[in-house]
Amino acid sequence: MQELPLNKVFMLLEPGPVVLVTTASGGENNIMTISWHMVMDFTPQFALVTGAWNYSYEALMKNRECVIAVPTVDISQKVVEIGACSGSDTDKFKKFELTPLKAKSVEAPLIKECLANIECRVTDYIEKHNIFILDAMYAWIDSGRKERRTIHAIGDGSFVVDGRTISYRQLMLSKLPPGV
Repeated sequence: MQELPLNKVFMLLEPGPVVLVTTASGGENNIMTISWHMVMDFTPQFALVTGAWNYSYEALMKNRECVIAVPTVDISQKVVEIGACSGSDTDKFKKFELTPLKAKSVEAPLIKECLANIECRVTDYIEKHNIFILDAMYAWIDSGRKERRTIHAIGDGSFVVDGRTISYRQLMLSKLPPGV
């Protein structure tokens, strides 16, 4: 084993897929790219980390809602480029040719080109750590979409693409106590 610098450790535990988060404020839609998020429980509830350094932060604080959109590898270059510019001076839907769709319970739009979209309400904000706690209100999936592979940030501008799926469902079910 070799010692790993602490500023590289996050690369070992980087969470799930890179997602796009949409917000709406003052009649304007915005998109931010984010990889620092996690599932908190099965209700479902999520956490994501962002702060005043992101243009979407103000809309999240003010409107207490967003959409988490799950992009796939076929639009991964757009996803990275969205994260490299600011909504303060860029209409990201227009620039990256993405289609906003009306959500059912929030003003923030869904993104048509994504595999899935989750409408969320902010239920808590932990200021010390810039953590938004989100409750899912509605979820949408494009079940006809052929490309389903997501991308995962592993740091330093590198990404891993989902690969082969393996199932241990039967093994897990066989280990549950009776009646569960």
